[in-house]
Amino acid sequence: MTDLNDLLLLRAALPATPKAVHAALTDPAALRVWLAEYAEVDLPDRYQFWGRYTPDGAEPHQRVLHADDNTLRLAWTVDGVETTVEITLADGDDGTLLTLTQSDLPTFAEVLSDQAGPRGALQTFWSLAIANLADYVAGRDLTPKCDYTSAEMRASVLIDATPEAVFGSLTQAETFQRWFGAKVDIEPFVGGRFAMGGFDVDPGGVKFVEFEPGRKATLNFAGALTSSWELDGSDGKTRLTFVQSGFDVDNPPYPGWAGWLGGVAELRRFHEIPQWRTIWREMHAPGIPAEMLTIDV
Repeated sequence: MTDLNDLLLLRAALPATPKAVHAALTDPAALRVWLAEYAEVDLPDRYQFWGRYTPDGAEPHQRVLHADDNTLRLAWTVDGVETTVEITLADGDDGTLLTLTQSDLPTFAEVLSDQAGPRGALQTFWSLAIANLADYVAGRDLTPKCDYTSAEMRASVLIDATPEAVFGSLTQAETFQRWFGAKVDIEPFVGGRFAMGGFDVDPGGVKFVEFEPGRKATLNFAGALTSSWELDGSDGKTRLTFVQSGFDVDNPPYPGWAGWLGGVAELRRFHEIPQWRTIWREMHAPGIPAEMLTIDV
């Protein structure tokens, strides 16, 4: 029996019936919208997705192990390692409770060391994919996907909220924790620290090198790596553009970039959905400190 500590586990409430979610999971045309560049499905024999939005996605590497109306189980070979993915659907209070697990993933520490290869991108690949699936079945605009073939990390979204409100959500620790689902400490000024996991975990944090309320903030990580948020308001809405640069272009930080994109999907819902409640019900990743996650369901 596989130890839970070796598994990625993501559980989310999706705003649609299990039948509608199952259709979105198994219709190749739908998959090409919310999941992958290419997809081919002919169950129970074939379920494949690949392309630039899939880690190690030059070719399809999935093999069906089981498929019915509520469960899809795949063998997925990533970077030469066979993993097992299982997606289950159940009735939930908010529509459908989707649970995804994947085996044989590197630990959180290995991902942070940049030595995990394409398997290190799978946790945030799935969190972004599920976030986009939630918006797809709700008929909402999707968040940009991570392109695992490109070293350009620039994306933008339109949020139905003022720049001041969006900027506050990005720079006020208590609010950031609500929508992002992870503990963070923030000192909101130039030279101030930003520490995912909190200052107890990362006392030095990263530093704000630009901080213009309602307009722009830039964080400087180790070396030349920077992450910028630019906000442009019009008619009560905000165009949020986010850029990551200064990294080794031969080893782009895809796990963090996809994780940020998945977070932005929840930021959009946080500001746009009345009586917002996070879609996430449970998250577990190998080696991630339990105190880092702050999902409040």
